Amino acid sequence: MSKQTKRREALVYHAKPTPGKIKIVPTKKYATQRDLSLAYSPGVAEPCLEIEKDKNNAYKYTAKGNLVAVISNGTAVLGLGNIGPEASKPVMEGKGLLFKIFADIDVFDIEVDTENIEEFIQTVKNIAPTFGGINLEDIKAPEAFEIECRLKDELDIPVMHDDQHGTAIISAAALLNALELANKQIEKVKIVVSGAGAAAISCTKLYKAFGAKGENIVMLDSKGVIRKDRDNLTEQKAEFATSRKIDTLDEAMKDADVFIGLSTSDIVSPDMLKSMAKNPIVFAMANPDPEIKYNLAVKTRDDIIMATGRSDHPNQVNNVLGFPFIFRGALDVRSTKINEAMKMAAVKALAELAKEPVPEQVNIAYGETRLAFGKDYIIPKPFDPRLIAEIPPAVAKAAMDSGVAQEPIDDWEAYKESLRQRLGSDNKLVRLLLNRARTNPKRVVFAEADQLDVLKAAQIAYDEGIAHPILLGRKEAIQRLMEEIEFDADVPIIDPKSDEELPRKNEYAKVYWQQRKRKGVTLYSAEKLMRERNYFAAMMVNQGDADALISGYSRSYPTVFKPMLELIGLAKGVTRAAATNLMMTQRGPMFLSDTSININPSSKDLAKIAQMTAKTVSLFGMEPVIAMTSYSNFGSSTHENANKVRDAVAYLHRYYPDMIVDGELQTDFALNSEMLQDIFPFSKLAGRKINTLVFPNLDAANITYKLLKELNKSESIGPILMGMRKPVHILQLDASVDEIVNMTAIAVIDAQQKEKKAQEIKARTASESTL
Repeated sequence: MSKQTKRREALVYHAKPTPGKIKIVPTKKYATQRDLSLAYSPGVAEPCLEIEKDKNNAYKYTAKGNLVAVISNGTAVLGLGNIGPEASKPVMEGKGLLFKIFADIDVFDIEVDTENIEEFIQTVKNIAPTFGGINLEDIKAPEAFEIECRLKDELDIPVMHDDQHGTAIISAAALLNALELANKQIEKVKIVVSGAGAAAISCTKLYKAFGAKGENIVMLDSKGVIRKDRDNLTEQKAEFATSRKIDTLDEAMKDADVFIGLSTSDIVSPDMLKSMAKNPIVFAMANPDPEIKYNLAVKTRDDIIMATGRSDHPNQVNNVLGFPFIFRGALDVRSTKINEAMKMAAVKALAELAKEPVPEQVNIAYGETRLAFGKDYIIPKPFDPRLIAEIPPAVAKAAMDSGVAQEPIDDWEAYKESLRQRLGSDNKLVRLLLNRARTNPKRVVFAEADQLDVLKAAQIAYDEGIAHPILLGRKEAIQRLMEEIEFDADVPIIDPKSDEELPRKNEYAKVYWQQRKRKGVTLYSAEKLMRERNYFAAMMVNQGDADALISGYSRSYPTVFKPMLELIGLAKGVTRAAATNLMMTQRGPMFLSDTSININPSSKDLAKIAQMTAKTVSLFGMEPVIAMTSYSNFGSSTHENANKVRDAVAYLHRYYPDMIVDGELQTDFALNSEMLQDIFPFSKLAGRKINTLVFPNLDAANITYKLLKELNKSESIGPILMGMRKPVHILQLDASVDEIVNMTAIAVIDAQQKEKKAQEIKARTASESTL
């Protein structure tokens, strides 16, 4: 993607359809006059009077307890410098977004128009009664140090400057684990810190809190080594001034055990790396380009343990591992501070979490067979769902132990479960999906690439590294649209009707004719069909010229499905294809089957649909918990429509006893676990959160998923086509760009899985042949 295209895309993202990235949503009913009279006058007077009696009642009757202010004066915004408060607002909104999606914390972003320290502090103090916590952001040093220190002392709510402490906490956790792997002690290692800004100072202070010795630390700023004999050192730099007679990074790196980079790109050379001690630890955290490139570093030293700030290499030091969860824990015990004990507790919890067995969901997201504690995994991944249940409790407990918690927690298991439930409506699964596709992108044919939205999706898939697009359609139209959207990548463009493609088209026709000549297909008709994009695209996948296929944007589902069934066919052992839709609902991800193909499936068909859906759910790292739905509950009707669902369940219980599936069951019972447990405690689903609904017919499934999509604005991924021999997926008519991108990721993951299975079969066959 060109720089201009990226710029335009970023601007459109922030401007459309509604300016900005966050909004306020009511949490109470407001439909009736009675509701409004309670929400405002006269009912609102009652909580006001209660808060007047005791201001702590604000936590009981208002949103204060879950509300954080992200505050900046815009003096040190990302790498952009002092760009002012208004220009910092998109960043502050973005930080608010991260607070919400990772820890369910609400945020108001506050941009303050002053560079005067006293004015800034007084402004924050004046608005502090609104908030449960204050996150300072993008304030230049050294002012940031005084501002944070003063506010921590003068306010009775948690205050943290994430630019200082976020990187410190995450890197400290990584450092503790790296030292353990390198068999080194923090009290003895020699540490070089490149950079002397807010983050570098905070990192080094935290390392000292864990035992690093000041005499073993060398810090550098833009002028070189910070030495005790240098003039005009700030108080913060003076703490880390060395008495060693060295001036350069080159000299500092000799025999060093640890390098911490928070400075600028490409300042560490291979020779410097070679001069370090055995088993060197290198955290090159300059973004987007580290102090030494990852591949160069690991090529230079095979004993290196390395971390960066980038997501495309192991061991990403990412602040999102820290600040949402630290504030979550602080808010939940109504802490008056975020103190050193709480930060150190977060460090230890992160370090320990990296040593625990990694959930399959995380392995799947990062395309790993098994992530395990070691050189390439010293800190948890940002997508790890355990973070929300592990870091806040550690922070909350430290707040209680250090005497700054006002609402102590008694039942820790209940608290952890409440944390897990907070993220039920989050769409992390989509991010996991895209991330997994990136681990091994495949060649995907976009059969309708001359449609603008399809081409936009192909562009995003290409730019994001999700897939290698192959664009099918009218070549001139595609090229014109590519110019329009500035899609200037060198990707294949194929027009099945062009003379250029005649040899391949004839080759495909012969293969198709050989397959179908005894089913009424002549060579002439085969050649004619190969001019049709869906037949041509399917043959590309069949013949290995592509790995997967996306179509259906401008044509009805049955029209596109027919050639897929004829050319691709069903997978071995499958008697019927089916489709499931993944819906991102308020209660979490839900799979709905069969939404597109089988009009009135038999009991045996329903059982097979449930099995295929279970496998699909498992691909997302989730344990399938399946309700076979009906208008009937466990025999309350003897009509044939209810009986077939009951028969399907009986079949599954008999032949697949380990599947968590039950029914027939009404949808409200399936979605209300308390009601299900109370009325039907004997069910295999009792006490479980159901994530999959299999419907008795196409009417019910298709209507339900489209109702959810339109009325609740639930994001839909699908229909995900199941049971096909090759990875082919069919869109709904006029699917959005995001939906096409998501389906592209599904197609890539499908191709990854089929390739993996084929390799396993090949290896097994080879092994058996040698016996």
